Amino acid sequence: MTPMISRRSMLGGSLAGAVALALPWPSRAARPWSGYDAALVIDGCASPGNSAYDGAEPLPGDAVADLRRSGVTCLNVTVGGVAHESTDAAFVQAVSEISDWESEIDRHPEVLARIRSVADLDAAKRERRTGLCYAFQDGTFFETDLARLEVFHRLGVRVIQPTYNRRNLLGDGCLEPDNAGLSKTGVEAIERMNALGILVDLSHCGRKTAADALRVSKRPVVFSHTGCAAIAEHPRNRTDAELRALADQGGVAGIYFMPYLRVGYQPGADDVMRHLEHAVNVAGEDHVSIGSDGGISPEVVDEAFKQRFAEITRARVEAGIAAPGETETGYLFAADLNTPRRLETLAGMLAERGWSDARIEKVLGLNLRRVYAAVWVA
Repeated sequence: MTPMISRRSMLGGSLAGAVALALPWPSRAARPWSGYDAALVIDGCASPGNSAYDGAEPLPGDAVADLRRSGVTCLNVTVGGVAHESTDAAFVQAVSEISDWESEIDRHPEVLARIRSVADLDAAKRERRTGLCYAFQDGTFFETDLARLEVFHRLGVRVIQPTYNRRNLLGDGCLEPDNAGLSKTGVEAIERMNALGILVDLSHCGRKTAADALRVSKRPVVFSHTGCAAIAEHPRNRTDAELRALADQGGVAGIYFMPYLRVGYQPGADDVMRHLEHAVNVAGEDHVSIGSDGGISPEVVDEAFKQRFAEITRARVEAGIAAPGETETGYLFAADLNTPRRLETLAGMLAERGWSDARIEKVLGLNLRRVYAAVWVA
């Protein structure tokens, strides 16, 4: 078995893969989008802080300040880990990390909020707080005992990926060469998630696993953080056929700020916009969102960052869960969007490219809100 690797220690999901040398990007100024402060803004895969925050201590003051000024209404925060040695170990880790985040919410009630329903989401927007929605990126927390899904639902988990990159008892991840799809247990897990009101996320699932889940699920599903394979071929990116199937089922694909957008290079805002526009052209503007797979606080690329990143990358390679091309120098954020208000910056750039206010609002949050409303009901 592969060793357990904490997703929280990897920025709650952002240190999920890397490619070649990070290249410097020039600073780009865009006129701030006038509708940002009024918009419902959801990052479908993100976390407070940056990669320097490992969760061992309370959130530092600057990370709390970044949340306050980010303008983001909701973060889909990864809890638990991936590549677990056992389901029991995974269960304990997940419960512990949920408890930690619950403590952070209690510690900063003026800034943070719990998101367990769309009503909570709307309240967070009215109150100008950032809501935390708990999510899993692996099914090993419950793969041997599906009754634990109800426990996790009661604890506030509202988004779950059946698989990470490798195979588990539910199905095949995107790096499994056999591409065997969902198992019988995986099918039952999808059915139980539908019944409980837990959103099925297929971001790391294999092609057949994703197709099976789209067929089995009676509620919309998402690729919370992905890219477009037609622009950059990579196992973590989704084909046009998959994007259309997702849209036909009512789901949403979130574009991440990852090196897989331009394989071989650190991404920039232009890459993010290129993938957003392709996804909109293929799936329609009602079926695209943002899942940055990053932290709210900006990264500081100093020696400590470089060492931390290299250590995490080596651990992923040794565990056999690294995606193709991961290296110790391929940094995982868009340098010209490296700010707490990065989604405001992106919105301004999209407006300059001719996007309507209505389309920007959909992609920033309204599309995910619609999916949450369709799923988060029992």
